[in-house]
Amino acid sequence: MNIAIFGATGMVGQGALRECLLDPEVRRIFSIGRSPTGTQHPKLQEIVRKDLFHYAELEGQLAGFDACFYCLGASSSGMNEADYTRITHDIALAAAEALVRLNPQMTFVFVSGAGADSTERGRVMWARVKGKTENALLRLPYKAVYVFRPGIIQPLHGIRSKTAGYRAFYAISGPLLPIARRLFPNYVVSTEQLGRAMLTAAKRGGPTAILDVPDIRALSKGDPPSASRSRSYKSDPAAPAGKPDP
Repeated sequence: MNIAIFGATGMVGQGALRECLLDPEVRRIFSIGRSPTGTQHPKLQEIVRKDLFHYAELEGQLAGFDACFYCLGASSSGMNEADYTRITHDIALAAAEALVRLNPQMTFVFVSGAGADSTERGRVMWARVKGKTENALLRLPYKAVYVFRPGIIQPLHGIRSKTAGYRAFYAISGPLLPIARRLFPNYVVSTEQLGRAMLTAAKRGGPTAILDVPDIRALSKGDPPSASRSRSYKSDPAAPAGKPDP
């Protein structure tokens, strides 16, 4: 498999990159982001660029991929809706639209968040913007699009968040997260589980287009999609936004 990763230096992206490097079925990893990962590996090729809106000059390098793991994101703290939309929605759509032209048979995995608002009309700004982004991505004509909605994320294997506020949170809560993961398995997922679940979705599909923590945990074990629930979203202009085809 050849996999493109956006945001491989973030906490979730680091987890995805680690699992891709460890997976013998992954032959090539193409990392795109604003800063280098600091990782050296024969599988890994990196493009570091400030402009994440325009990809015309990279088209020769963006073809031939089986999956994209889109892990770019930012905290909405202190942001207005226009700025948060630009970072969360506009950059994701620019990348996804460039990739789908070159890789229509690709599986696209978008890391969103628990509580994202598919109606796009709720009171919580970040949830509306995430929901709007999910809906737009689900309408693109990929082979399959999967939206991951993790809750609390436990970083493993030395992975750290780039966001100061999150680092402070993990410094305080870190010792409690393994316990929380056992007591509240539907709310806590690790960076390792996220990375492994992305790979399973890319290889074998997922049970539904929008995946919550229980789905992510199941996929991280390599569990096949449930025959009764298995469906991937394919573009249909008449399909309701954010809802997979039956």
